Amino acid sequence: MARNNLVIRFATALVAVPLLVLLIFWGPVWGFALLLFLATALMASEFFAMTHPGDRVAQAIAVAVTVGTGVVFYTFSADARVLVLLAITVPIVGMLVPLWRLGEVHTAALRALSGVAGPFYIGALFATLGLMRRDLGSLGPGHIVLTLTIAWFGDTCGYFFGRYFGKRKLYALVSPNKTQEGLVGVILGAILAGLLAHFWYLPELPLGHAFLLGAITGVLGQLGDLVESLFKRATGVKDSGRIVPGHGGLLDRMDAVLIVAPIVYIYAVWFGVTAGP
Repeated sequence: MARNNLVIRFATALVAVPLLVLLIFWGPVWGFALLLFLATALMASEFFAMTHPGDRVAQAIAVAVTVGTGVVFYTFSADARVLVLLAITVPIVGMLVPLWRLGEVHTAALRALSGVAGPFYIGALFATLGLMRRDLGSLGPGHIVLTLTIAWFGDTCGYFFGRYFGKRKLYALVSPNKTQEGLVGVILGAILAGLLAHFWYLPELPLGHAFLLGAITGVLGQLGDLVESLFKRATGVKDSGRIVPGHGGLLDRMDAVLIVAPIVYIYAVWFGVTAGP
């Protein structure tokens, strides 16, 4: 079963990755942004199906707020007034919806807090991929690929290290299958992704930065994975969805990216990454 699942994973990647790379490097900026907003809607649907089970109306409102958060964050990233308005409006909506859609009282706190945090967790953090594509000029696509490969190389190496060498549990109460040896694999895979960027498609990334950025985001990406595992454990869900063959839900595949993307974007802005149009 595990072997069949691995084959399905690779087959899915062989189809999806080339199409994604084509869009990242040669597609229009607006086209990539639309893809991100569509992915945001799908991930939000999976997330709020876990936190608001059975309440399609509340789920739809939360998904709309999440996509709206991503769109506003992307469109008005340089306008502090709009961002302040966003930071005030989203929590108010998130807290008020459970009063209207009360449901079971013992789950109301979870629904209220997820309605407050979810739009920023998915909508705002994921939008930083679009900001890279739009704001970093010709270096934007390379930073997006760096982000994705850090998360996915880390996940793949962590899987193999955990499967063949894993003995000591990493955080059994949250994710029983993750091991400390798997974490080592995650870090090594993320570092490999950083080095690959430096030596191949993003030579503007200094070697030392590639190593450190890979190591730091590898650890943080694994924490992002654990955060999503915590959501699933708390809500009694095995996979966030089944939209990606062999991978579960889209949120299952992007949980590390949601943490790695803003870190890479902050790095690029902090160190003044610029390039021509």
